Amino acid sequence: MRYIAPRAVARAAAALAAAGLALLLSGCATGPVPIDRSVHAVSQDSRVRYVVLHYTALPAAESLHVLSTQDVSAHYLITDANPPHVYQLVPETRRAWHAGDSSWYGEISLNDSSVGIEIVNLGNSTGTWQPFTPGQIKMLIPLLRDIVQRNGVEPQNIVAHSDIAPQRKLDPGPLFPWHLLARQGLGRWYDEAVETAALAQLQTGPLPEASWFQQQLHRLGYDCPQDGQMTPATRRVIAAFQMHYRPSNYDGMPDAQTAAIMMAMK
Repeated sequence: MRYIAPRAVARAAAALAAAGLALLLSGCATGPVPIDRSVHAVSQDSRVRYVVLHYTALPAAESLHVLSTQDVSAHYLITDANPPHVYQLVPETRRAWHAGDSSWYGEISLNDSSVGIEIVNLGNSTGTWQPFTPGQIKMLIPLLRDIVQRNGVEPQNIVAHSDIAPQRKLDPGPLFPWHLLARQGLGRWYDEAVETAALAQLQTGPLPEASWFQQQLHRLGYDCPQDGQMTPATRRVIAAFQMHYRPSNYDGMPDAQTAAIMMAMK
């Protein structure tokens, strides 16, 4: 019998195994993998925890072009036509690039966990704030309600771009009807009776210190410095809060009414 070295035997065995694997793969390389989807795990939920509302700051045609072809996107775009047209540009199961550097209740990178809705509106690019049309809001309400109900989004997590990025964003601006949406069950609002009582109390005493405002903003979800100083960064966060809940004056100054509204919020 001819002697065959063990190393040669090992090489031959490996070659045979590789040939067998190649033959096996050649039979299924072009076909789909058979997946049984009849069983669903109970331990799961939607990836969507937030809805972020924006204005486009551009006319409709340009907004659609930018949001569909550039390095920014949104799940939905509501135009300013009459009646408005609603585009779905990104499936809700996929991440759109609308939030950017963002934070809410300590969670960062909200692109990963949010639905973004852009509304065609020029903002204050002309020097005055452009109002949203009744048709846009009429279209937004059922769209937003459907998203919120399907994904279990909590009221405090229906937010402005300026809420989650107060150092760099203003949209959807002071003319956005947050109070109207809240009356529809679509967003957080404050207890107005509690605010009235708190304001009366605050007007007879000293205003809370900067650290108090910073702590309240943090409690309410905002990414705010906690250094006890009324710095420009803190004022920008106060302005974002005011734009959402007291849009008649969003100068970023800590005043009694702003404090009263914070006291009236859970």
